[in-house]
Amino acid sequence: MTLAVRVIPCLDVDAGRVVKGINFKELRDAGDPVELAATYDKEGADELTFLDISASHEGRATTLEIVTRTAEQVFIPLTVGGGIRSVDDVDRMLRAGADKIAVNTAAIDRPELIAEIADRFGNQVLVLSVDARRAPGTDSGFEVTTHGGRKSAGLDAIEWAARAVELGAGEILLNAMDADGTEDGFDIDLIKAVRSEVTVPVIASGGAGRADHFPPAVDAGADAVLAATIFHFGKVRIGEVKQALSGAGAPVR
Repeated sequence: MTLAVRVIPCLDVDAGRVVKGINFKELRDAGDPVELAATYDKEGADELTFLDISASHEGRATTLEIVTRTAEQVFIPLTVGGGIRSVDDVDRMLRAGADKIAVNTAAIDRPELIAEIADRFGNQVLVLSVDARRAPGTDSGFEVTTHGGRKSAGLDAIEWAARAVELGAGEILLNAMDADGTEDGFDIDLIKAVRSEVTVPVIASGGAGRADHFPPAVDAGADAVLAATIFHFGKVRIGEVKQALSGAGAPVR
């Protein structure tokens, strides 16, 4: 049986508000996370991803409170990321109502964290978020970045995704930094490159601008498609994305 392609709105949260920019700069306010989450749930989103993009210590308590309030409002799986550095952090977020946890920088700094989380909670809880950009000098042509795409992590993006899966990551959230917020379409080459190396689900993120941008990402090997800007500012509705996917022959819920 072919699994339905999941459509996932992403809430980038900074100081308790949803924000969105282009290539992680020039952030605009997009609303209240709890209200937006409830709206997307009603509109037929399959999951929600919630990323605390500042994830500073003063923001952590805010995040827990928002996660708790969001989890009370929505009845679809909720993934939370940003500032997750330990098994205890994961435990706190799961208790607050998260279903899955996304790790990024902390896993780059200490890859054993992936195994520790997977061993304690199961790999179905763990999403590795990979911020990848084109880098001609690497084996695959893509490198991992940190700090919102501004710094190179010195890792080949495709090799890192494969290694993380070996360590226990249950899913890859693949953020195409070159495409982020541009609304020019997903990075198809990047999706294909990761798909060829990992067996776990791949979530394509970065670049969606129109409903017809989504089917090519699925054709390239994405199991789920994620977007932020076009949903937050009402350019494209979740139902339109599902129609486009269904029309292209992809199974949707």
